[in-house]
Amino acid sequence: MELPKVAVAGCGAWGKNLIRNFYQLNVLDAVCDVSDFRLDEIRRDYPEIKVSNDFEKVLTDPEIKAVVIATPSDTHFDLALRSLKANKHVYIEKPMARDVKHAVELNELATSKNLILMVGHLLLYHPAVNCLKALIASGELGELLFIRSDRMNFNMGRRDWSVLWDLAPHDISMMSYLLDTDDIDVNRVGGWDTLNDGLVDVAYLDLSFSLNSKVIPGQIRNSWIDPQKLVRLTVNGSLKSAILNDAQSENKLALHSLTKEGRMVVEYPVYSDSEPLHLECEHFVKCLITGDRPRTDANNAYLVVNILAEVENRLTKRPFQKIKVVKSR
Repeated sequence: MELPKVAVAGCGAWGKNLIRNFYQLNVLDAVCDVSDFRLDEIRRDYPEIKVSNDFEKVLTDPEIKAVVIATPSDTHFDLALRSLKANKHVYIEKPMARDVKHAVELNELATSKNLILMVGHLLLYHPAVNCLKALIASGELGELLFIRSDRMNFNMGRRDWSVLWDLAPHDISMMSYLLDTDDIDVNRVGGWDTLNDGLVDVAYLDLSFSLNSKVIPGQIRNSWIDPQKLVRLTVNGSLKSAILNDAQSENKLALHSLTKEGRMVVEYPVYSDSEPLHLECEHFVKCLITGDRPRTDANNAYLVVNILAEVENRLTKRPFQKIKVVKSR
């Protein structure tokens, strides 16, 4: 079977990771970026790959079947819309759009054209996350009591309106996936512009996850000004608590429990060491071949964009009207 040819738009720090993985999957055909300096690096590292600073050349190339969008988030909607109109399948980095109406529009267009539209919510392909999801579903942790995600680093190359648009999509999509619910309410929001540059760089969300008849409280904490990188998820259960520390090189997932004598026991579940991004890219290629709907489709993206749009309006004191989305099947 002939493999589909893919173009990557955007070869910044994350775009280079996508380029590497799609190249390893033997589907990378072209790379597009506005920076000639970045394109020179691609020419040097991948001499057989086509490069261009003209996105229209990608869209009009009949050999290219799919476009991977790894550009700043305020360009996602426009580039994805143009790609779908050009009958290209689309993989778009998170967030899918900055407005839920745009997310709906992209999904409706992709559906009407029978095109794949996949969103890069990386953690849903992470082996440790999927191991934890199976443990939660099996009852290993007991009754769920609380869930919290801390995602912090030091970032001066900031393009998004706030740290939440940059980091929280990972947290929201992962927590919803782990708890298997999209019934989420935002209870409280806090954000600070510590550098007085108009960008919220430290923020938190208090959330409620409705799961069957139970409501599980949760919290997300994000920061762009923390000198020590922290990527940690904590899930507290009545029997065991799980900590997923993705900043560690090994033993990322640990289960903590107390014996009757009050002694702490730590277990380290076994899971695949495959690179999450490679699994995600591989999934996209498989969907291109089979026509299957991606795990992280537009339905998954609606939730993230809807919550972040509500948060943005709360932080700026603007009225917000939540859009009820009818999910595609």
